[in-house]
Amino acid sequence: MSLWPNRILLARVLKPLTSSAARPQRSPVCYQVIQPTTGTGRHICTRSLPSSSLSRKYSVEAQELKEDQDVIRDEEKIIGDADQFEFQAETAELLNIVAKSLYSENEVFIREIISNASDALEKLRYNRLTSEGGVADDAPLEIHIRTNKYDNTFTIQDTGIGMTKEELVKNLGMIARSGSKAFLESMKEKGDASSSIIGQFGVGFYSTFMVGDKVAVYTKSHEQGSKGYSWTCEGGVSYKISEAKAVSPGTKIVVTLKPDCRKFAEDGTVEQIIKKHSTFVGFPVRLNGKVINTVQPLWTVEQKDISDEHHLNFFQYLSGNDHEHYLYKLFYKTDAPLNIRSIFYVAEERPTLLEMTQNTTGTSGVSLYSRKILVQHNTENLLPKWLRFLRGVVDSEDIPLNLSRELLQNSALIRKLRETITSRMIRFFLEQSRKDPEKYLKFHENYKMFITEGVLAEETQDKKEEVAQLLRYESSSLPAGEVTSLHDYVSRMETDQRNILYLCAPSRHLAETSPYFEAAKSKGLEVLFCFDAYDELMMLQLKTFDSKQLSSLENQAVVDQMKPHDGAKDESIVGSDSAEIKLSSSDGAGLASWAKLSLDEKVTDVKLTDKLDKHPAMVTVWEMGSVRHFIKSQYLTNPKGLSDSEKIGLFKPTLQLNSSHPVVMKLSKLRAEDEDLAKLVLEQLYDNAMVSAGLIEDARPMVNRLNSLLSKVLEKH
Repeated sequence: MSLWPNRILLARVLKPLTSSAARPQRSPVCYQVIQPTTGTGRHICTRSLPSSSLSRKYSVEAQELKEDQDVIRDEEKIIGDADQFEFQAETAELLNIVAKSLYSENEVFIREIISNASDALEKLRYNRLTSEGGVADDAPLEIHIRTNKYDNTFTIQDTGIGMTKEELVKNLGMIARSGSKAFLESMKEKGDASSSIIGQFGVGFYSTFMVGDKVAVYTKSHEQGSKGYSWTCEGGVSYKISEAKAVSPGTKIVVTLKPDCRKFAEDGTVEQIIKKHSTFVGFPVRLNGKVINTVQPLWTVEQKDISDEHHLNFFQYLSGNDHEHYLYKLFYKTDAPLNIRSIFYVAEERPTLLEMTQNTTGTSGVSLYSRKILVQHNTENLLPKWLRFLRGVVDSEDIPLNLSRELLQNSALIRKLRETITSRMIRFFLEQSRKDPEKYLKFHENYKMFITEGVLAEETQDKKEEVAQLLRYESSSLPAGEVTSLHDYVSRMETDQRNILYLCAPSRHLAETSPYFEAAKSKGLEVLFCFDAYDELMMLQLKTFDSKQLSSLENQAVVDQMKPHDGAKDESIVGSDSAEIKLSSSDGAGLASWAKLSLDEKVTDVKLTDKLDKHPAMVTVWEMGSVRHFIKSQYLTNPKGLSDSEKIGLFKPTLQLNSSHPVVMKLSKLRAEDEDLAKLVLEQLYDNAMVSAGLIEDARPMVNRLNSLLSKVLEKH
């Protein structure tokens, strides 16, 4: 097992093969390897290798694996006296930090040493491909783990490159990186050594001391003539190295567990941890002879080699549901601005209400890997919260394999990763909306709430508008059921139209019969219909799109902009003989003054309007959507609601009466003939207008007045 702090970065060109016979012809291929050095830098070498060798697939599924094969034998014997060494000072200090407080969960020691074992196997594989001396190619490249709850031990053994005595001292006795001591001292002075050291050194081997009282290492290099050695440490400041016989090539670590860590000697516990952290390691990981990591990391395979069945199986593995299907999949690879290998899925089924409201703290359904090693499951802050419905994997070599991967100290790097992936996902959904509109509508129906949340959550206007591109709404210019985007609406706007007009209503019927829609309809203006309760809040927060103001028809400002229509009125209510009949100026002024006096605190003003056709009245306030949202919030906290005086003080409602509507014209005469009945009619007109505006949460108080009004009307019959 390679325990080098600087891990080997092997840029592999491995094409997945369906069988060992399907191998390409031999031809030179450029093969780049970044080799570890003793300093902070890395040495790069390039060699020409046979492509047939490079094409060998060492993944789990390509090897002929024997079930229940265990190479751990416990036959090692120490020869002669042991040499005692003291840890390098900063290594001893680091070991103390790791053992006490470095990792947030001590189970990660399994992930760390499996990762080291994978590095050792990768190193041996490279040597086999490049060695001119003919390194043996028959030993399987595997990682074996054995638990023993009776001896309270955890053992891991790899068939990797192994170590010489000098490498044991160098790799386990000191941190092979310059400046480490100065760094530790500076962190100690700041009083933050346990957290700030994260990401600075690859010290995965030392994590074994979080769980072990004693750690023994048996190793033998694959170099010809190499001897086997034993390395033991029981904590403290020293360790012993002895020559040993019956040591297999590779590295074996035996951890004698602390009393409070006995769970790591249980098969079930260790298997769950391996599946959680090391499922996609590129070599077989056996637990007591059984291969655990049988799932292929699809994001490392060429897209053309992945079938729909592979995608479905992988999606079901990620979702944990063997009956679930995906609606969309995105296979995304790029090397700029960051190295990213990723795969994303969108579930076909609509999320439940519980799923839509849970995990709003930043956790996602996407896990972060670095070179197939899990960095964090359901990674926080990797994606914006509104994309938490995604399932998938992001693998980036730019993410450091550091001390405690959960902490992800390099927030700037994660932020850049988030921006890149988010923009790509938005572009993907836009592409799908053009490619298959019907399929996109199903996605939009299921996930519109998340998209709306994205508009509300983004902090900058350009990001809000980027997400808003995904939203779809019905339009007055389109048949019922058809939808349009904000971008398409803008493309249809007249040159002199400044605003994107929208109207919030529970249904299309209510929107088209709304008093606020009449003026826009008479002018032939296109209006977006927003049917969901959260649409209104989203429009208020978005404010503009493509330099166009988003304006609700209900706002006083928009209503005032609507000029009287010169064409014929809708005669379905006023009748052909009275289409041009309306109150005179004096009668209208008198009616408005009387109405304002009668309604008292309920209104700020009463006006006569010619902007309505079918409706006798409407209520207008500034920022109707904000007012409606406030009233709903108040009603939830205080069902009694606001008093009339509080409403007029906050909202300043204005009642607008249709001067040509028969009800209003007869009301003008009725106030002189039967003022009591006229007041009942006026109050009912006001309440009807308030209901149409969505400003009344509880309509029950008007029932008594309706009964009184009916009684008055029927008195003469």
